[in-house]
Amino acid sequence: MTRVALLGATGSIGRQALEVIAARPELELVAATSGSTPIDGLAPLTQVGGDPGDLLERARPDVVLNATLGFAGLPATMWALEHGVTLALANKESLVAAGDLALAARALGGGALLPVDSEHSALFQCSQLGEPASVVLTASGGPFRGRARDELSDVTPEEALSHPTWSMGPKITIDSATLANKGLEVIEAHFLFGLPYESIEVVVHPTSIVHGLVRFRDGASIAHLGYPDMRVPISYALTYPERAATPIPPLDLTAGPLEFFEPDEETFRMLPLAREAGERGGTYPCAYNAANEEAVSAFLDGRIAFLDIAALVEDVLGRVDGATARDLDELREADRHARELVGAAWA
Repeated sequence: MTRVALLGATGSIGRQALEVIAARPELELVAATSGSTPIDGLAPLTQVGGDPGDLLERARPDVVLNATLGFAGLPATMWALEHGVTLALANKESLVAAGDLALAARALGGGALLPVDSEHSALFQCSQLGEPASVVLTASGGPFRGRARDELSDVTPEEALSHPTWSMGPKITIDSATLANKGLEVIEAHFLFGLPYESIEVVVHPTSIVHGLVRFRDGASIAHLGYPDMRVPISYALTYPERAATPIPPLDLTAGPLEFFEPDEETFRMLPLAREAGERGGTYPCAYNAANEEAVSAFLDGRIAFLDIAALVEDVLGRVDGATARDLDELREADRHARELVGAAWA
C-alpha cells in the first residue's frame, strides 16, 4: 500500500489524481489539502490553506503529490525533498523559483523527484533509456497560435481560456496562451535533468500527441506519444516504478498529423524571457514566476491587456537585482519584491 498526500485536491490535477487513486487499490489517500475549498471527509487528514508541513508530519505519506497552484506550493516541495519522501511534482513554479535550494534539499533528503507535468514526465520516461544529450519540449501553441502581435492587443480572458487540446485551470491555461507555461517548463527541465539551456528546445506541436522527445549522443531520438490526458503522468508518478493500467485508450496513429513548428518568440515574448531569466540564474527565475503570477491575475480580472503580461514581466526582470537566495527567507523576499513591482506598474 502506497500512502499518498494530495496537495491541491480541488484543482484540475487534484481532481484527476483522485480518480487515479480511487481506481488503484494499492493507493491510499491519507491526507489532502486545498487552497480555499472545503474538503472535509476527503481524507483522514485535511487542511484548507496554510503551510501543510504539520499535516504532512502527521500523515507520514510515502508520496506527496504537490498540485498546489503557483509559488504557494514551495513549502510542500521543500518538505518532501528535505524529508526524503517521494515527491510527485505537478507544481512547476516551486522548482522554477527555488531550483538551487530544491536540488540541495533533494541531495540532503535523498528522496525521489518524479515530474507530473506531461512534458517532463515524458522526458523522464524517455531518459530511462540513457542520459539525454538534449531534450525537446512540445507546446500546443495555445488558442492564439498563428496570430500576429497586433492581433492580440484586444483579446479577452474568455478567448485566452479556450485551449484547443488540454483541459486545465485558468492560470495554467493563460500561461499556455502566452507560452509562459513552456517558459516555466524550460527552466524546470534545466533543474530536473541538469541540462544547459542551449540543450533544451521548444517546438509547437498543435495536436499535443508527442509530449516530449529526448535526443541521445549516438543520434537516436526517443519520443513519448499519447492522447493529452493528465491521468497518464499522474498514474505513472503514483505507481512508479510500475506502470499501472489507466482508462486512456491506445493511440490511433492515424488520428492526427504529427507536425512541428518553431515558436513565434517575437509575438509570444514570455518564452524567450523565461530562457533569459533561467540563463541569468540567481533569483531571476523566481522574479519571472512571481511577476507572471501577478500579471496573469490582473489580466483575468480585466485590469490589464493580454500583451501587458509579457511587458510587465520584462519590466520586472529589468529592475530586480537577481541576487542568489541563500535560504527560503531570501527567496520569499525576492518573490515579494517582484510582485510589488508588478502592482506598482499597473496600479
